[in-house]
Amino acid sequence: MTMTKPTSVFLLTALLAAAAPPSALEMARDRQDRAALQKTIAEYSSAAARAPNDVNAQYRLALASSYLAEVSQEQHDKKQAQQSAEVGIKAAEKAVALRPDAENYRVLGMLYGQAVTDLMSGLSYGPRAKNAIDKAVELAPKSAAAYLAHGVGNFYVPVQLGGGAKLAIADFRKAISLEPANAEAWLWLGVALHKDNQDAEARQALSKSLALDPNRLWTKQELDKIPAK
Repeated sequence: MTMTKPTSVFLLTALLAAAAPPSALEMARDRQDRAALQKTIAEYSSAAARAPNDVNAQYRLALASSYLAEVSQEQHDKKQAQQSAEVGIKAAEKAVALRPDAENYRVLGMLYGQAVTDLMSGLSYGPRAKNAIDKAVELAPKSAAAYLAHGVGNFYVPVQLGGGAKLAIADFRKAISLEPANAEAWLWLGVALHKDNQDAEARQALSKSLALDPNRLWTKQELDKIPAK
């Protein structure tokens, strides 16, 4: 079967990313270094303002903002997470308008989800997060990153509203089947398994993630929550 252009480009990007060493952004996220991420966002924000029609400038700002929102969530700072996400949303929406590909939709969907801190923001951003991530999966159905984002969305949506840990676990396993060395997929699988009271399997998944990315502080923190038996 011949792949569509958006799918083939997305897969090539994912393969190159998997083979490349961690970026400065990823290393700052792994260390939970909010100061470094904030400095980078300030630089990227200036660059994006100077080049509003440069899709790569908008994407970089959106991605950096998503990483800062992610770290803020890990450190239970909802206010910072929402503020960072809302900065990134503006850039990601521009990126999607300029280049509506799977990666831009994925980042936009993650940012919408990260902006949810209460019922009201959930009603505003929740449906938009789902639509953007569903679009990413549609455009790149063989993308581990897209299924990972889908799983994160399901993880945070209550079972009563059509989400939950079990659906998230299926998404994370799908991401791992597509990219077995994806440390983030193993991390989130462990988090979801722990939420589903499958602690032995959760420890295995988190340990696998830590072996793939030994510098990820959040993985260590999540692993420490589950006593070894």
